[in-house]
Formats: sequence, structure tokens, C-alpha cells
Amino acid sequence: MELQASLPKIRARGLGLAAISYDSVAVLKSFAERRGIAYPLLSDPESRVIISYGLLNQSVAKDSANFGIPYPGTFILDTKGRVVAKYFEPDFRQRYTASDILVREFGAEAGGAAQSVETNHLRLTSSASPTTVHAGQRIALALDIELKPGMHVYAPGAQGYIPIEWKIAETPAYTAHAPVYPAPVKLYLKPIKETVPVFRGKFRLTGDLTVGQEAQVRPLLDGDGNLTIEGTLRYQACDERTCYTPQTAPLKWNLRYEALDRQRAPAELQRKAPAK
Repeated sequence: MELQASLPKIRARGLGLAAISYDSVAVLKSFAERRGIAYPLLSDPESRVIISYGLLNQSVAKDSANFGIPYPGTFILDTKGRVVAKYFEPDFRQRYTASDILVREFGAEAGGAAQSVETNHLRLTSSASPTTVHAGQRIALALDIELKPGMHVYAPGAQGYIPIEWKIAETPAYTAHAPVYPAPVKLYLKPIKETVPVFRGKFRLTGDLTVGQEAQVRPLLDGDGNLTIEGTLRYQACDERTCYTPQTAPLKWNLRYEALDRQRAPAELQRKAPAK
């Protein structure tokens, strides 16, 4: 369903999309019709392709109706069919979203739940790759920062200075992963004859976040069913003459939480455990 929601953005970048599972053609047809899926769902009922890709989840017992299920993930192929990137999680309850991959691989705008903050030194816009999240999804958060003319901030790794630092508040409802900073530029400080890594002009920070399981998320939703993610951006801005007082800008994302679709295929279409 998340792939379907991202389908226009995927196609806008000239990309194709297909999904493969161990479900039968009948089960996939039932699901596609019920949820309005408009991209190909490929059936691999004996998991031959899944096994050939090395994706078989071997923690599932062979006598289980679920045997043959793959680890969930995404391959990105070029026009010659070569794998150029892959996104997989060891826990089948967690998975990268297409919207996250579009941000990471193709520089797409995050777009969802965008909010802007302006200080004396910069303007920042915080956004998320989806507007609606589900349990186990790995999503992208983004900070688009535009420094005022003549300003710079120190990059992580700058020695003896206060570097920019993005933190996400810790809660049981989600796990924040380390943010990704762009490559800095080198700035020569003539008065002290020192070169330091800095950011100038416009730049983007991205960071992934994995939504927890439903029992962890539900108690932390607000009255409208929204999941609030809070964080801070700490920085010290400088220009050619002055280093200003360090600042901490508050950050907040309000994302709609939606329970997983647990409706199963009609009983006559469901997989059965192997006969003993």
C-alpha cells in the first residue's frame, strides 16, 4: 500500500515497480482489487525465485503455512538489469518505505508534514517522507537549511568549535538512526591561519527513523491518532567577523498513524500448512 502511495513519484523519475511474494495469483488478485494496487504483483508460490535470490526466511519452520516467506526488502536495478542498491531489514516486521528510498537514492523532496523555523542566522524546513506511517516502517526525516548571507556553521568533526548537531528525542514509539550530513567545504580562517570544515548556503540533512510496533506506538498517539516526533538542531553560526551565541532550534513532526491492514484473503485462498 505504501508502494502504491509512492507510485506517482516513482514513475515521475522514470522508474518501474514490481513486487514479488510467495502468495498465490488468487490471493494477490484479491488484495490488489481490494486496495487498488496498480503495479504488477508477481506470484512465486513455491518460493523458487525467493530462494534463488537468497532471501528465504529460514527462521520459519518447514511445516508452517508461512514457510517460504522472504525477508522484506527492495532491489533497485538499472536499465541493464544490474542491482545498483538494495534495502533490507533482518526483522520481517520492519521495512524501508519507498518514500524513504526516493529521498536517499534520488534526492526526492520529503514533502510530508513540512514545518519551517527562521532564526537570525538561518531558515530551516523540517519534513518527513510520508504523511502517514505504519508499524515497522523505516521513514526519512529531512532538514533543509538555508543560511543567511555571509553565515557559516561548523560541520561535525570540527575541532575546537561547536559543530551542528541534530538530535531526535528517544521514545518507545520509534528508533532514530544516525543522521547523514553532506560533505562540508573547507574554510580558511585568515586571522588565526586555520582551515575548518563548514556548511554554507543551502544544504540538507537526512535521518532515518523506524516506527515501533503497534503496542509501543498506541500509548503515545494524541487524540487525533497522530504520532509526534520531536528533536533539536544545535548550531553556532559565524560570519567573517563574529561567532554568535550557540542556538538550539526545536523540531517537531506530526505524522498520522494508521494500523496495519490485517484483513486476510478469503479462507478458501489462504495458504495451508503442509500435510503431515
